[in-house]
Amino acid sequence: MTEVVSIQFRGRGKTYYFDPNGLAPADEQPVIVETAKGLEYGICVRGVHAVADETVVQPLRPLIRIATDADKALFEANLEKEKKAFDVCTERIAAHGLDMKLVDVEYGFDGSKILFFFTSDGRVDFRALVKDLAAIFRTRIELRQIGVRDGAKMLGGLGICGRPFCCSTFLDDFHPVSIKMAKSQSLSLNPAKISGTCGRLMCCLKYEQEAYEYLIRSSPKEGSVVDTPAGKGVITDLNLLRRTAKVRLDDPSETTLQTYPLSRLGYTLNGSYVEPEPEPEPEPEPSGEWDFPEYPAPEEPRPERRRQSGRQAEKKDGRQSEKKAAAPEKAEQAEKPEGERKSSEHKPRRRSRHRGPRPQGAEKAGEKKAEAPKQEAAPKQEAAPKQEPKSGSSSRKRRHRRGPRPENSQQ
Repeated sequence: MTEVVSIQFRGRGKTYYFDPNGLAPADEQPVIVETAKGLEYGICVRGVHAVADETVVQPLRPLIRIATDADKALFEANLEKEKKAFDVCTERIAAHGLDMKLVDVEYGFDGSKILFFFTSDGRVDFRALVKDLAAIFRTRIELRQIGVRDGAKMLGGLGICGRPFCCSTFLDDFHPVSIKMAKSQSLSLNPAKISGTCGRLMCCLKYEQEAYEYLIRSSPKEGSVVDTPAGKGVITDLNLLRRTAKVRLDDPSETTLQTYPLSRLGYTLNGSYVEPEPEPEPEPEPSGEWDFPEYPAPEEPRPERRRQSGRQAEKKDGRQSEKKAAAPEKAEQAEKPEGERKSSEHKPRRRSRHRGPRPQGAEKAGEKKAEAPKQEAAPKQEAAPKQEPKSGSSSRKRRHRRGPRPENSQQ
């Protein structure tokens, strides 16, 4: 076992092992290490830990020191210089008319060298470009051609799945991917669906390839003869993940394809016959009455009380006070005998104001006439002489508006 520290540069996915050199940096702590490019500024992803000797490429380069505030300020200044160098190099590439695409620029930590990364379909003669850049920056210039996958790893972005690129997050190295992997996984061979942003086949095709290879080895091939519960047939389609197969039966009366799980089929695999599993026994039907569990009856929902306004509440309080005041009177009426209760409850009928005088002899039965006191007869007055009607006036007497007088009324 070898003790190492894991260092990551510029926030990219791949990590590198370095010799701790007697230091113990913490996780996410910046450090200065020695690389093939010279001194570099990196981040400690994992502190001192032991790994197998087979995973370490000897000799290990040492950890120089833990980064100070001055180192952090120098690294940030180099990032600003990289942006300006990128714009200058892009202008010079257009001026020379070179068929190349600039991807990234890296300044050395000590400023002794500048690296320009570019992609191109073929070889490019950039000797004149190097001379121009050296005259501008007055330092060592290096142009390095990379592939489209490395360019996508440097730039980063989102894939068709909506997640960040695998190569820029956790992949250490690129694995070879072929179109055969897409065929074995029954994927569409449309290049737009199985290609990544870089234009190459997606790296994720490699992830499940081992699982598909195992399923292919343990399953019958399409076109093989199998034994089904309904007779012999031929496999026309195979679903490896669900472990099912569509079978065309030899019986000419059966025209539709039947789907069976592979466990119910008998087939020959690698020279040996695989017996089908027996059919599962049907569940016995319940005998007698069903025993349903008793659940408590649901509670009836209480009616929601309507919120009353101030006036409604005052009216309700007034009605309740009237009921309370009338309660003792009702109790007294209940204690009285039935005859007295009826007489007390009887109320005389109100007389209409719009009716005329009550005729004589129309009193109710059972009522006694009250004898009116005798009044002395008033002396007769002499009748006034009749006046002749004026000329032009009507001699017809006007009728009283209340109607005719009753017969028994006094004159």
